[in-house]
Amino acid sequence: MGDAILCIPALRAIRRRFNSAHITFLGSTVAEQLLCPGTFNDAWITLPGGNFFVIAKKLAANKFTHAILFKNSFESALIAFMARIPSRIGYAREARSFFLTEKLHPPTLPNGKLKPAPMIDYYLAIASWLGADTTDRSMEMPIDNAEKENLLEKLPELNNPAGPVIILVPGGAFGPSKCWPSDRFAQTADRLIENYNATVVISVAANTTEQKIASEISSHSKHRLISLAERPISIGQLKVLFSTAELVIANDTGPRHIAIALGKKTVTLFGPNDPAWTETGCENEIQIVGDAPCAPCARPKCRQTEHLCMKAITVESVVDAAKKLLG
Repeated sequence: MGDAILCIPALRAIRRRFNSAHITFLGSTVAEQLLCPGTFNDAWITLPGGNFFVIAKKLAANKFTHAILFKNSFESALIAFMARIPSRIGYAREARSFFLTEKLHPPTLPNGKLKPAPMIDYYLAIASWLGADTTDRSMEMPIDNAEKENLLEKLPELNNPAGPVIILVPGGAFGPSKCWPSDRFAQTADRLIENYNATVVISVAANTTEQKIASEISSHSKHRLISLAERPISIGQLKVLFSTAELVIANDTGPRHIAIALGKKTVTLFGPNDPAWTETGCENEIQIVGDAPCAPCARPKCRQTEHLCMKAITVESVVDAAKKLLG
């Protein structure tokens, strides 16, 4: 989710550069729902089930002249090669150089590791290679207004709320190391409800891990919270939900990027990952970084006896950041 959103400035730049070309996106259902309805492409191919040969055959049938590979995987380059697409542009990493006709090289540190740098610029470099104007780094997010009615049917509390709508994003597909403790999310929700008469929504994915997190937050809170674990919504409805929010408090995870792309006031909590990777320059975001000697480790699971980086972030610091943004 996060990568698809951080690609948006590059996708827009390529559309402007090749305005008369027929551009097709190949991606997951999640990416399609995030980027639709959009103006950056003319058609979609949703990743079909099956092996590399099935996908390559589908691409070959379209007789594409160029494949622009934003995904860094070996498989994506192999499929474009198998589909016999003449021009294949992407980063020369993950042992896939042989399959590329035009190769970009990411910035590295003296030890050979990738240099932490904004992924927006990383993707924009591909657009620049193709001759596109990449000065516009701004984010945006397409919204289908028809989804608003469907959202309000599922979450009628959003009709004329007494105070601000505040969304908590306590999960993280990356792994548990990115997650702030559930009891602290609950305490933060209580303070926001008591201070601002806020309507608080817990935004989690439809999987057992994040549903459990939502349940823990609800059980620790003194107030009634709206949980998407109990009332799941589509990605289209999720975008509408975030567009109604006055504040989003999130771990460094995909929905955080939805909030930023929509220009929402956002408090982002960082622990194991370097904020430099996902820096957007958003003026409405306050980043709180957990101070720990082992951070940033970039590991999905914490290897310490205590989760030092995320526990270093206090409820008071998050509530203070919320106060600054809410005024």
